[in-house]
Amino acid sequence: MDWVYLVIAGLLETAWAGSMKLSHGFSRLWPSVATIVLMVASFALLSLAMRKLPLGTAYTVWTGIGAVGAVLVGIFFLGESASVQRLVCLALIVTGIIGLRMVS
Repeated sequence: MDWVYLVIAGLLETAWAGSMKLSHGFSRLWPSVATIVLMVASFALLSLAMRKLPLGTAYTVWTGIGAVGAVLVGIFFLGESASVQRLVCLALIVTGIIGLRMVS
């Protein structure tokens, strides 16, 4: 169950990063509220996952999921570049996340 918490926490990190972008520097009310709620939920699930998972593994997987998710949101919804170099870097992050899962 700890890994489920961790994956959901990482997905929520992606969501709060996206809502933060939509908040325009916390100048829009509802995207700002969504950002804060999603942040709290993400941190709460991360803390639950960290009860049993090692700190380094949990934090790295959480940030990795958030980073990959944020880049994918940028590519698919915000018109950011999907260059080969960016995709290779994303593949390296995903490989690291899978590797940490396999050794934990």
